[in-house]
Amino acid sequence: MQRGVYFDAWFPRQHCYHPSLPPRRLRMIDDLVDYRATVLVWSALGGGSLSLPYLEQEAFGPVSARDRFYGFVNDSEFIAACRERGIKVFGIVFEAQGWEFPVELSDDESEVLALNELRGVGTRGWLGLREFSSNRYPSLWPPVERYFPEGLVNSRGEPVVDLIEECVARDIHQQPCHARWVECPDRDHQCFYMDRNNPVWREYLKGVIRIQVDAGVDGVQLDEAELPMGAFQYGACFCFDCMSLFRSWLQQLPADRLDPALAGVDLETFHYGDWLLEQGHDFKDDRASAPLWGDYYRMQCQAIERYFGELAAYTRSYAASVGREVLVSGNFFSCDPSYLALAEHVDLVITEMRTTTYRQPEWYRYVAGFAAYAGGAGGAKEVVVVENPYGGVVPELVALLGARRGQDLFRLSIYEGAAFGAPMSIPYGAWMGSTIEDSYSPPHGLATEVSAFLSACEHLFSTSSWHEVGVVFSVASTRELIGRADASDNLTNAVDASVRVPYRVATESLSKASVPFDVVVFADGQTAPDKVAEAPLSSYRTLVLPDCFDLTQAQATALEEALAAGTVLVVTDRFGETLAPEVRERLLQHPGVRRGTAEDVLTLTPLGRQVEVVGAEGVGVNVHRVAGGAALHLVNYDVGPDGARPTDELVVTLRLPGSGAVRRAVLHPADGPAVDLQVRPGAGPEDPVSVTAPPLGVYAIVELETEEGR
Repeated sequence: MQRGVYFDAWFPRQHCYHPSLPPRRLRMIDDLVDYRATVLVWSALGGGSLSLPYLEQEAFGPVSARDRFYGFVNDSEFIAACRERGIKVFGIVFEAQGWEFPVELSDDESEVLALNELRGVGTRGWLGLREFSSNRYPSLWPPVERYFPEGLVNSRGEPVVDLIEECVARDIHQQPCHARWVECPDRDHQCFYMDRNNPVWREYLKGVIRIQVDAGVDGVQLDEAELPMGAFQYGACFCFDCMSLFRSWLQQLPADRLDPALAGVDLETFHYGDWLLEQGHDFKDDRASAPLWGDYYRMQCQAIERYFGELAAYTRSYAASVGREVLVSGNFFSCDPSYLALAEHVDLVITEMRTTTYRQPEWYRYVAGFAAYAGGAGGAKEVVVVENPYGGVVPELVALLGARRGQDLFRLSIYEGAAFGAPMSIPYGAWMGSTIEDSYSPPHGLATEVSAFLSACEHLFSTSSWHEVGVVFSVASTRELIGRADASDNLTNAVDASVRVPYRVATESLSKASVPFDVVVFADGQTAPDKVAEAPLSSYRTLVLPDCFDLTQAQATALEEALAAGTVLVVTDRFGETLAPEVRERLLQHPGVRRGTAEDVLTLTPLGRQVEVVGAEGVGVNVHRVAGGAALHLVNYDVGPDGARPTDELVVTLRLPGSGAVRRAVLHPADGPAVDLQVRPGAGPEDPVSVTAPPLGVYAIVELETEEGR
């Protein structure tokens, strides 16, 4: 298990300014060692979105004697010092961000007197990508030709002298889009939303990657990995390159797959934006009803995979050319299904939550399922999760911690992810959004305590479960409903609770009833490969299919094979409407198929519950398959601002198919020493065993030594 730290290291009581992170100090590494950190995310060298010369200053710039006095170092020195302590540093590439900052300069424009936060001195101007690409300040920065000797040339063969004008995402009226979630509303700076579909921007990003690799990063993290799809919220993108890509995509479709709305349309000159306006759509409201929306979405999904893959391959290739190996990851925001195809290109899945709450075990199980899909037959990829300040509990939690309250809520926020297979990182000066003037750092002792426990119990975590229940997440079946439920922008991340998403209802119902489960991703085969053949469906006693109405033939075949192996299928809501009628009917008539209701746990678990917990309601339960046996993770959600309310004594009854006898049980509570528990075996080796545990605080792990694990 990776022990990640969300290492923006932004200052307290000040805006979290993108893209440049504050200077690093050697003392920070001592903190990271205390946190048992193995990897830092969002952690270094973000300034490439301002300019390449600025990024070089972050990486290699001189550090004054005054700053050396307090242990300040440049980023390349910080990365090297972290490596000496066994900590991997990921450079952050803010792919979607193109910045312009107010600046105050000396009269001869050779010295920056103030940048972003102005002092009212010198000559006022702007400093950013525009000035870099036009060689506006030769006394400040090297020319763009130093980094791109052949110059930058767009897809029309024209030389580029303004990176923002060339590469910005544009709405249907050709207005440039801004990345509003990182612009501070009380500052004059501007962040333009850039478009990776533009080859010029990809070349620029490769320049950022080269400098990061040269600075010694252990990994490159491509943030905003879905660009320009994130600009959908702004009614984009209708730039030249997106329109060209869509035109080509439509031209390559077989005639029988072309939308009837295009009958008589000349695809040689087709411009989706102009055509939409003629149909009365502006792409800002009710996008899902816009003509050709499905085709446009699929085209963009294929484009983000292609161009993310191009940058990932370039990162590895350039690193190899200078004798290095470098990891690659991204920000797979909330592990949206649009990232499934991109996951093929990463070594580590890094994801930022869409919304952070005090209870979300079903979301963590989905992320674990995403990582299992990403790893395929080779096993699940490792995961690092970070919280999100928008639309959730983070601002409240930070305020509580500042008032010396909420410490158990913080413990819960970290332990929950680890328990459910998608570890949450420790925040270190972490992002608080663009409006709150503060950063997120828990008390050092608290962060150290939580990290020390997780490190000491590292042998009790695994990417493999011992669960009897699997829940299918059908990408094609859930896409439209989740799109409606999560339609707000990323400044609010609101959820429309009136939209019923059966998958979400089913997994939340199971979680609240302490039923452990895996999530099995069924991709649609178009926006991401259908890997159902690699999914171990027959390993589950019960497989729940909530509203899985859009299935591929390969998925139907895999379900039939699981039924033949003895797995029971529970179908809720719609099912298999895209299958041939005879295939659908054959599945539904099979004696191993049951009808259930997403809200009714009894119907979702027709073979009975794998785990029964007596002594508390709603305890979170997850069972990891570990060396020597199993690890039963127990999470108490009865936690408030002033602490956790311990449960009563817990009697836990657990079935571990194929484990043989349970030889020993050891309780590892997060708030006390380990203790042996008495094991009450079942009548036979496959029957449930029971253990009685003392009252549970926030979190504990029951280590079960089994006959099979010996």
